[in-house]
Amino acid sequence: MVYTKVVSNKSPWLAGAELGATYCSPASHGEGRFVAPADVIKKLFENGQVATQYADIDGKVSMDETWNVNGSYMSIEGITSPDGRCFGKMAHAERRDDGVAINIYGEQDLKIFESGVQYFL
Repeated sequence: MVYTKVVSNKSPWLAGAELGATYCSPASHGEGRFVAPADVIKKLFENGQVATQYADIDGKVSMDETWNVNGSYMSIEGITSPDGRCFGKMAHAERRDDGVAINIYGEQDLKIFESGVQYFL
């Protein structure tokens, strides 16, 4: 399980998530991580395309491997296309359910799927 902070809600996929809130999601991406040159990362932040970042349990974005489990640059966990309609993230929101990981602290529902359905209706 990883904690991710919503740092941009530019994407319609995140319309139901609270900006600035931290969510807990299942993860199984030991080999994958976000990597990009510094100028690209700067542009992504400026455009509001960095949607989520790895954070500690209190919502503080962290490069510590305890929280940024795969060493993603700038703790980036999820990004969007410039218009926000495409959203890619490392943690597996699709593996979350009301009966899964019920003993794990933190909100687990980013409401990605509900938000997507509402946008595309």
